[in-house]
Parts: sequence; structure tokens; C-alpha cells
Amino acid sequence: MKKRTSNSGVPVRLIFSGTIIISMLVLAAALTLCSYLYARISLTQQVEQTAHQTTLSLEKQIGHVTSTAQQSVQLLALNDITSMTSTEERLQRIPMLANMMTMNHILSAVYVGYEDGDFFLLRSLENERARERLSAPLTAQYLLQAIDRDPEGRILSRIWGFYDAQFNPIQKDISSDDYAYDPRSRPWYQSAQQSDTLILTSPYVFFTTEEIGATFALRDQQHGAVVGVDASINDLSGFMHALAPSKSVEMALIDQNHWILGHSNPEISLIEHDPRLDAPALRTTLQLANSAFAKLLEQPQRSQHLIAYKANNEDWYGISLPVFQSESQQWQFLYTIPKTALLRNVHANLLNQLLLSLAVISILMIFGWLVGRSISKPLHQLSQEVSALAAFDFSRKIRVSSPVKEINILSSLTDRMALTIHNFQSITDKLAHDPNLERMLEQVSDHLQAITASKAGAVYLFNTESQVMELATQTNLNCPSLIACQSNQWADLEITLNTSLSAEHEHLFLTPLIDRDSKILGVLVLQLPENALANKKSFRRFMDEVSGAAAAAISTRRQFESQQALLDGIIRLLADAIDAKSPYTSGHCERVPELAKLLADAAERSQDGELAQFSMTEYQRREFHIAAWLHDCGKITSPVHVVDKATKLETIYNRIHEIRTRFEVLWRDAEIDYLNGCLNGQSEAALRQKKHARQEQLQEDFAFVAQTNIGGEFMKTSDIERLNRIAEQEWMRHFSNRIGLSQEEEQHLPHYPENLPRREPLLANKPEHIENWGERRPPVEFDHPENIWGFDMQLPAQAYNKGELYNLSVKRGTLTEEERFVIQDHMVQTIKMLSSLPFPEELKNVPNIAGNHHEQLDGTGYPRGLKREQLSIQDRILAIADVFEALTAADRPYKVAKTLSESLQILAFMVKDEHLDGALFKLFVDSKAYLDYAKRHLKPEQIDPINPQWLFEIAGLTDTEPMIS
Repeated sequence: MKKRTSNSGVPVRLIFSGTIIISMLVLAAALTLCSYLYARISLTQQVEQTAHQTTLSLEKQIGHVTSTAQQSVQLLALNDITSMTSTEERLQRIPMLANMMTMNHILSAVYVGYEDGDFFLLRSLENERARERLSAPLTAQYLLQAIDRDPEGRILSRIWGFYDAQFNPIQKDISSDDYAYDPRSRPWYQSAQQSDTLILTSPYVFFTTEEIGATFALRDQQHGAVVGVDASINDLSGFMHALAPSKSVEMALIDQNHWILGHSNPEISLIEHDPRLDAPALRTTLQLANSAFAKLLEQPQRSQHLIAYKANNEDWYGISLPVFQSESQQWQFLYTIPKTALLRNVHANLLNQLLLSLAVISILMIFGWLVGRSISKPLHQLSQEVSALAAFDFSRKIRVSSPVKEINILSSLTDRMALTIHNFQSITDKLAHDPNLERMLEQVSDHLQAITASKAGAVYLFNTESQVMELATQTNLNCPSLIACQSNQWADLEITLNTSLSAEHEHLFLTPLIDRDSKILGVLVLQLPENALANKKSFRRFMDEVSGAAAAAISTRRQFESQQALLDGIIRLLADAIDAKSPYTSGHCERVPELAKLLADAAERSQDGELAQFSMTEYQRREFHIAAWLHDCGKITSPVHVVDKATKLETIYNRIHEIRTRFEVLWRDAEIDYLNGCLNGQSEAALRQKKHARQEQLQEDFAFVAQTNIGGEFMKTSDIERLNRIAEQEWMRHFSNRIGLSQEEEQHLPHYPENLPRREPLLANKPEHIENWGERRPPVEFDHPENIWGFDMQLPAQAYNKGELYNLSVKRGTLTEEERFVIQDHMVQTIKMLSSLPFPEELKNVPNIAGNHHEQLDGTGYPRGLKREQLSIQDRILAIADVFEALTAADRPYKVAKTLSESLQILAFMVKDEHLDGALFKLFVDSKAYLDYAKRHLKPEQIDPINPQWLFEIAGLTDTEPMIS
């Protein structure tokens, strides 16, 4: 038997002509079905409309209840009862409270809770259940509960008594020791105290009346007392019963916890009297015998539409609608009806139509099934495949077999279309997303081979410098890796390539890769099958489009790589410039990124605590890398003589030499005094002794000043006092200090005339030593109108103070307050400089990461005073890297490089003081990132043993498992 080909089969027109007759007969059944469905839809829409109308009515009723209660609370909050301090005063307001409950029958009780624990409540006894539970006398109309406390919280008086309609006491028990109610411990009081608006509690069963209701409370803003009312919502059940269209309809009002607040059937009890509970409680939908409401709430709700579901082994229709919402309450209205009750009349009317149609349909069913099956099954399969294509799933293999010729042809063509689209999608994806150029070209070539059914393929890239075609990728094509070219014009290149490749292969198709500037980037090579469409215009147009996209991707990738290299070069150039500006910080901008990367890699491997969720994308790593390189770029603006200030008197030079010259003058003055005394006939021995004592004192004083100039960890108060005593010595100046100066120096001189010669103190703080801010005042204070970066720094009173005595009196280090601000200002400049750069979206956090490494977890850092929760993990990593590098650096003139143990001990103390992150410090130690860095950059004598447990104890960290996975 000859095998049926994909194009064989019966023409579809013959099958369709036969099915038309059957379709006409089936029409009767379809019309009957449509009539039934229309009737059912109409009924369900009517039920849905009724439910919405009932909801609106119920909303108005609830709105009336809540607005009445709210108005009562608001009026009560305005009454002076909230400011009364004793029960005797509050008793005068009983008629007013009673009138409020008389005018609003929904109010069950009215009360006031005070800040000192006082409580005053009046409850209506109109409810017979309440009278029974309280054993109230027959003439009692109200129950009064009151407690009065002194400022220490002791109860001064208690009242639990009944009052008649004229507000006369009938029975009052003042001596009851059991009644010690404190409103401050109740949820309604606490919620109202925390809110500036009226609060509503969740509905509950009133203990005394067994009514369902809720508490409304409001805090008096002036006196702090909280007023409240208990509002009953029992009437809502009767209201729903009156609105029910039939007995088969069941309606309920529930809150967000599914407590039933009202039911259309008055015979159903909504209160649970469980002896295990202290008080009666509301029943939930799960506690009803009929589970229709509970099952309705389990259904996935369609917004305000009727849904069908099963409950109690029968079908139901139901709808859940929001009926009341507040900040704490969300009430729903449930409307249900059995499906049998809803569709009873529809079923009866359609039964006769179905019986009549059934006879005709049954006769035609056999014939229709036989004919329709031959068409419907393959068409259904093909429609499923096409549906997958419509859902953008082009990876499926479509193989549908049918006796219909047209279906087989359509299946074959659809399969080829899906394969082509799938491969073209893959090409587009690889061109757009694969960062590896060679891998991208290899996959593009493979997909083009699949689309064109090629035997082999290759991609060459053109090297314009050496004028050669370099093989980037090849599949099943034996071709040379380099092809020398004599020209960069495609006409010449095509001849050269054909000559080099066609010797071993036939049916080669070449298409150039041309960029936007019409320059040749390379060539796509395909070995097509013998029956290929290489000469068709549509095929050539398709290949031109693909090659154009590939060329654009190659050009864009090369431009991107060049821009990345340029950006990295600029960053490196800026960092090198910062380090080169000061020979004492050389390498800092290069070492910090390296150390930060070691700690960041360890943080990504960590599986402990907050760090377990920490990871960085490729863009975030680059963002962090750039920020680490540029973290001190603001130092380009910092004066070198401040950054590298090694002594207290250093400016552009060390001014200790001026001081020494003055001591030399005083030394010579001592010599002159000695000689003058000898000439005047005084005792030479006495004069010599005086001279030697004076000169010896000058040597000691200068040695002390010189030592003070070095700076240290701490300067004693006694040393400062001695410095001031030395400064009081005077020397005679004969030469003007106002000549030979620059314009800037002249601006700082005092305006009064200079009288020479003049005696001056040995050490002085002169007016010309002060440089004021003037127009250069930086916008770093938090409330500065030009501060758009969020800086929060304390600005010194002046820009510089070069006073000799002022500088020598610096207690710690060599920097004055003004110079320390200059150092800290480099972070301000870093943020301002980086914020002005147009970073792309993926690098937008570079300014913050770079500018936050001097922030501290306790908010005492600079320049913004950020706290822990405001600092990212990257910020905290860079802070540790910056401090550790500075401590271990051996190229600073103002300090000695510290060992590993000394540096880590300092870091531990900074963790203890909440300056650095404890988890990252522990990770830094556990991962031995510090040791990897030390082996590359520290001197051998700096690498000493450390005790991790000792460091963790200093830092206040408990000993846990290492953080490295």
C-alpha cells in the first residue's frame, strides 16, 4: 500500500458540504440551549441586582447607627465631664448621660475613662436580659459604675448602684472591694489614646445585655480623658429579615473575622453560650448548621458578582459584598440562595423543549459524530498548536495527521513557521543580551543554519588594522582562520572570500556585516542546500535584516566596551591624581577597592543573618567597584598642607622655625644684657649666672614647644598652662610685617597703624591668623537653603585659625577644629562631584556608596549623620575597608603603621562604640579577608598573630559559627 504523503487526503470542501446539512439540524438544539442559558443568566442577574440593592439599604442602616453613635461620642467629648476630677462632680452629669441614651435607643452604655484611672459609667436597663443578669430592682432604670483614684493610683471610692427614672439612687454599694475596674488597661481606652480620631472596636456580645454591638471611643485632646459608648446593632437582623425576598434566601452580616453580626432568619441564635468561656461570644459562619456562608467565603471572589458553589451537598448561588469599612473594621454582606430554588421554574419550562429536541438530535448525533470526528479531531489538535503559537510558544514541534489534504499542508507550513520564528527569536535574544561577542556570534550562526537548513556556517570579523578576516566561529565548515584582504570594499572582499572558501565548498552564501557608518565589520557565511532560495529577493532581504541586526549588535558591543574602558581609565586617572597629589597617601585609592572587594565577596558567600540575603548583580558589583575607586575623589579639593599636616604649626611649611628664631633673639638678648651689665660695672659672676639660667630656661622652653608641636594622643591641661606661660614672654620686633606680602595676606592684616619697634609675645594668636568664611561659607548645615544633598555637619566659626598658641594647644593629633572640617569636607565634595555626574540608572548609587564610608551606625558620622538602617551593606563594607587600610598604611607622616592585631583591636572598639558594623567585622575576621590583603600590601613585621575570640569579646559580639558558607 502506498504510503500517504503530507499533501494527500480528501479536499476539505467535500467534507464541509456534507456537514452543512447536519449543522442545520443541530441548530434547533442550539437554540433550545441558548434559551435555557438566557433564562438562567437573567435569573442570576436579577438575584445579583437584588443583593446589591439590599446591600445599599443595609449600608444606609449601618451608616445611621454608626453616625448616631459617633455624634454621641463627639458631643460627650465636648462636655466638661472630661475635665472633672471627682465622682461628686460627675454625678451631676447623670441626667445628661441618661438623655443621650434615651434619644439614641441604640446606645447601651455611656462612660468616661480618665488618665489617673478614674472611671464613670451609666448603663441603660431597658433590656430585660440586662435586668436579670444584674438582679436589678423593679424600679431601676440605670446602673451607675464609678471609681475614684488618688494620684498614686489608690482607690478612694467605689460606686456600683442602681437609679430610677428620676435619677434617684435605689441601691448603691460603696463598700464593694471586688470592683476595681481600671479603664487604662482596656483595649478601647488604649486604642483611643493612640489615635487622634474616633476609634471603633470589633463587634462583640455585651456582657450585661447579651446584645451584639461595638464600642465607639474618642480621646479628649485637651484633658486626655477617653469617652465611649456601647452601640447595639441587634436591629440589623430584623432589618435583613424584612428585606429577604423569600424564605429560601439567607442573608448574613459578618466582620473581617467572620463573626456573624446579623442574620435574616430571626430564629437562628448568633450568640454562643459556651460554659468554657467567661462570657457569651459571637458565633462564626463555621458554627452554623448551614455551611452555605462558610463555603461562600472559601470561594475565590469575583468582584461584586454572583458565583456558584457547593455547600451541604447541594448547589448554591452566593455573593459577598463590602457593606461597611473603617480603619479597623471591614464588614461584609453575604447573600445566598439554593440553585434548585432559583432555577425551579426555568427547569420546568425548558423540560418540554428539551424532550422535543432530544428526538431530533439523537437521530442526527450518530451521523454528525462520524462525519465531524474526521474533521474536528485534527482541527482541534491543530488549533491547540496554533494557540500555543499565539501564546508565543514557538518551541513546539507541530505534527498533525488528517485525512483532509488542506489540514496536512497547514500543519507542515505551521511547523516551518514556528521553527523559523523560534530561531529568529533566539537570534534577537542573543544579539541583545549575550555579553560574550564570540559566543553570541556562534549561536547566531547556529540558528541561521537551522532557519535556512544550511549544512554549515561561519562568521568572520574584519580587522581594519591588519586588513584580514579573522574567523570568530564556525560549524561544520572547514575554513581558514585568517584570510588576507587587499581592500575594505565589499565588492573586492566578496571576491577574495569566494576565492578562499569556494575551493572546498559549494553553494556558499555570503552576506556582509555593515555598521551604521557603512564600514565592513565582518561577513556571515552559510553553505545552503541544493534546493535553497538563495536567489530569491525575499531570502536576500531576510539575510540583510539579520546581518544588519548582528552588525548593530557587534558595533554596539564594541562601543560599549570602549566606553567602559574609557570610564575605567578616567576613574583610575582621577584616583591616581588624588594619590599623586599627596605622596603620603599614595596607593590608598587603589588598595581600598581591593580590600572592599575581598569583604564583599565574603559577604555574598555568607549564610548568616542579614548577610544571608545579600547578593549583588553584575551591575551592582560594577557600581560598588566604581564607588570604591572614587570614594575619596573629593580629596582633589583638599589642601595638601592640611591633609599631610604632620606638626601642629605646619601650614605650607613648619612654622616651628619662626618660633626658634624668636628664641634665638631672646638668647641674644640674654647675651646683650650680660655684656651691658659688665660694661656698667656690675658683678660679672652674678651676670654670668643670670645669663646661663636664662639661656638654660630658653632651651627647656623651646624643647617643650618643639615637642608639643609634634602632636600626640592627648595633651595634658598642665602642658597647655605651661605653653601659655611661655607665650607670655616678649621679644622686640624692629621690622615691619606688612611689606613683601601677597594681596590675600594683606587682606587679613589689622587696620590700625603699626608702631615700630614693638614688643610682641613669644607665641601669639593674631587677627591676621583668622580667615573668615565670607562668601565661601559651604552649604553643609542641615537647615542651609542650598543644602540639597542632606548634609548635617557642624560648621566651625571661621574657615581657618592659624594662631600659633591656638594650634599648639590642640589636645589630640595635629589638626585644629577648622582643619578637621577641611579634612571632613572632602566627603562633601565627593558627594557633590559624583552627584553632578550623569550616571546611568544601574550606577545611580555610586555617589551614596562613595560618600557614606565615614558615616557611623550610631548616627555620629559625617557628612549626613546617617544611622545603621539608612546605610546599605555596601556602605558599611567600604567603611571597614577605608579604616583598616588607613590603620595599616605605612606611608602616612603623622602616624606609624599599625600591626594586624592593633588594627583589628581598634576596629573591634569601633564596633563596640557602634561606629562600624559588627556582623561585617566578624565576617572580616572569620573569612581572613584581612590576611589575604595583608600578604599583598603589609610589611612582614606588621603581620602578627591575632585572637579572634578576644576581638569578638572587645566588640561585644557573641561567639557564633563562622559566617562563611
